[in-house]
Amino acid sequence: MNLIYTNTMLFYEVLGQGPAIVLLHGFLESSTMWKEIIPELIKEHKVIIIDLPGHGKSECISDIHTMELMAEAVHDVLQHLNITEAIFVGHSMGGYVALAYTELFEAKVSTLVLLNSTPAEDSVERKENRERALTVIEKNPRTFIGMAIANLFAEGSREKYASEIDTLKKEAFQFPLEGIIAAIKGMKIRKDRTSILKQFGKDKIMICATEDPIVPFSVSEIWAKFCDTELKKVSGGHMSHIENKDEIVKILHFIE
Repeated sequence: MNLIYTNTMLFYEVLGQGPAIVLLHGFLESSTMWKEIIPELIKEHKVIIIDLPGHGKSECISDIHTMELMAEAVHDVLQHLNITEAIFVGHSMGGYVALAYTELFEAKVSTLVLLNSTPAEDSVERKENRERALTVIEKNPRTFIGMAIANLFAEGSREKYASEIDTLKKEAFQFPLEGIIAAIKGMKIRKDRTSILKQFGKDKIMICATEDPIVPFSVSEIWAKFCDTELKKVSGGHMSHIENKDEIVKILHFIE
C-alpha cells in the first residue's frame, strides 16, 4: 500500500491481527528483509512493515534523511492506520529510526528492540568512513553497494550466504541513488540517544551478534549495561535475521 507524506510516496504493508509490531529495516535494505520472519509474527501480531524514505518502494523526501525525518514518516503511516501503540523492532539504521521515534513519541512505544543496532552516535572514525562512502558512491554506486552489502555479513559466512547477498545487491541497485546518499548523510549527523534508551522505562532489548563487523559485540555489551537494557546474544554478523534467523524468530516470538 502507498501513503503520500509531504508530497512523497511511502510504501507499507499490514499483515495479521493482534498487538501491533512495527518492523524497520536497515541501510540498503527494504521491508523485504523481514519476509522470512513475518510468517511467525503474524500468528499473534498485526505486523506493519514500512520502506523508509529513499529505500525499497518509497521515494526520497529530502537531500538528507535524518533519523527524525524518517521517524516522522513512520509516525504518519501509523496515524493513518490508527495505531496508538506498538512494539518497535529496528535493524541497524532502523534501530536509529526507532530510537528517534521513541524520543518523539515515547507513549506510542510499548517495547523497543534494537537488532544489530546501537543507541550511540557515530564515532569520529565512522563519520570519516561515511564521508569516504559519499565520495565512492557518487563515482561508482554499484561497486559501493556491492561491497557495502557483502561487508554486512561475518567474513566466514559470505560464501555460505552468497545467494542472499546477490539478492540484496540486486534489490539495492534499484534504490534511487539520492535516497542512499540521503541516508548516509542522515546517519552521519544523527545524535547520541543513549540517554533516550536508558530513560525508556518499558521493555527494551538489544539483540547483538558476536561477529558483527558494524556494531562490535564488545561495544554493545557496554551500551546495554549502561542503558539498563536486556542483551540477547546471537552468533553471526550484522545480518542476524539471515545468518541466525531461527534464533531471531525465537526471541521476537516471545516479545509482548
